[in-house]
Amino acid sequence: MTLNNGTTMSQGPTAGAARTPGYAGTLAAACGAVFVAQVANALPASLNGLFQQDLNTRGSQLTWITAAFMVAVVCFEFTFGVLGDLFGRRRLVVAGTALVAAGSTVAALAPTVQVLWLGTALNGLGAGAMFPGSLTALNAHTRDMRQRSHAVAVWSGFLSAGAAVSPLLGGVFARVGSWRGSFWVLVGLALVSMVLTVALATESRAPEGRRLDVAGQVTFALGLILALYGAVEGPESGWTTLPVMLSLILGAVFLAGFVVVELGAGSPIFDLRLFRNRAFAVSSAAAVIGMLAFLGACYATSMWLGPVQHQDPIRVAIPFLLLQGPAFLLIPVVSRLLHRVAASWLLTSGFVLMAAGCLQCARLDVTDPRLAAFVAPALLIGVGFALTVSSVTAVALNSVPPRLAGMASATTNMLRDLGFVLGPVVVGAVALSNAGSAFATNFSGAGLSAAQTEAAQEIARAGGPLAVNSVPSGAPGAPAHGLALDALGSGFGTAFLVCGAAAAVAAALTAFGMIGLHAGGHAGDEVAAPAPPGHDGSPEPVAGATHP
Repeated sequence: MTLNNGTTMSQGPTAGAARTPGYAGTLAAACGAVFVAQVANALPASLNGLFQQDLNTRGSQLTWITAAFMVAVVCFEFTFGVLGDLFGRRRLVVAGTALVAAGSTVAALAPTVQVLWLGTALNGLGAGAMFPGSLTALNAHTRDMRQRSHAVAVWSGFLSAGAAVSPLLGGVFARVGSWRGSFWVLVGLALVSMVLTVALATESRAPEGRRLDVAGQVTFALGLILALYGAVEGPESGWTTLPVMLSLILGAVFLAGFVVVELGAGSPIFDLRLFRNRAFAVSSAAAVIGMLAFLGACYATSMWLGPVQHQDPIRVAIPFLLLQGPAFLLIPVVSRLLHRVAASWLLTSGFVLMAAGCLQCARLDVTDPRLAAFVAPALLIGVGFALTVSSVTAVALNSVPPRLAGMASATTNMLRDLGFVLGPVVVGAVALSNAGSAFATNFSGAGLSAAQTEAAQEIARAGGPLAVNSVPSGAPGAPAHGLALDALGSGFGTAFLVCGAAAAVAAALTAFGMIGLHAGGHAGDEVAAPAPPGHDGSPEPVAGATHP
């Protein structure tokens, strides 16, 4: 049987078995592992303001703290899935947990933001191993589809709980100590999870037909990293500077090479032939664009409350309970809806709610520090995300022949994670570019003294409006604080608009792109390609089998 991450799993006992050996322990270990992985993912959300103050970071440097984690997940999650099949899923989870412990230690000790990047990238590598390893280990020890669906729902619940609790956890420990204490707590959680996995989980593997796609992995990783580097650095370094232009060009070249490699690969990590199916192609595009909107909105919220308004980390964390919490609380509701309502309608409804929430955020006043204004838009975005995150997998599975269900689900997972990567990158590029332009435009008529003007402009050249916004009262350049704050409010307001527009585009794609297609896909759109090696095409549970 194949799973959402593209790996195969060994068949469990028959449906008549009263109890599956190793199931309870593996379930406990898998849930603990995915909780830790998601805590590592979401931890920086409430800490960006403290990073900016303590490490004197620019806006693009803050973007990389978030992006480094998800880039590592996206680049290597398929390969980790294969490694788990070859060498054992429990070993993979233990290794991933060790990486999270090591990455969190590096982050806790980081003297500079560049070292913090390394720590979050190591955390991303660890999570990239823990997500597929824990899910495939769990599914290998379920006896039938009903038990499997229940196990995946529990696994998803712990994953969603990690996403909701992590910013609050970071805020609490940052308040009683420093942001470094939050990463030490994560080290402890990772070590506990490692012990649980070793003590409770049962090993499983499925090496038959599995092999690494080295050429595809290398070209994809290099292309994605280079392209994202150019997109992140462009707003502050300048889009026409040589490093930015070279990274964008080389990124495009490597990604084009990846397409060529995958078209001829015997065991591709990304089967491009699936996109011959119209329903799958539409849902995949909606997954990338819609998840860009969601995580972009989350990142914009973190930046708005943290480095822009300089609010307490605990206050920054509160909106994330509304953004991430519904994905956990509504798991039973969404699971039932997926059996009663067409997944494409759930997708459309969810994206519409996300668009409405983002557009409300775009109207917020940057000088108003009250959290009440975030309640309604955050709930809309959170409920919309809860409706879409599982539904996109359902559409992917229902739109292709059963023999390709495993690869379709794996590809959808990767594309959804790609949207998560692009969210902070796009928001950072849009917000910081617009904020820089607005600050420069409004500066000439500000009436500041020559000395204060020169000081503020020098600070802006070094760190942009975010740096000017953080100048202490009474220091050179401090009178330009109001200009910087207004510029940042305008920039991130525009970023929220872009997120809303992206969610609206995703809604339109799912509402109109699948007209004329039945739930199981159109016969004329089937992919005329053999099942990839190691994918037997068995159907899999779709409700909640995702990681946000």
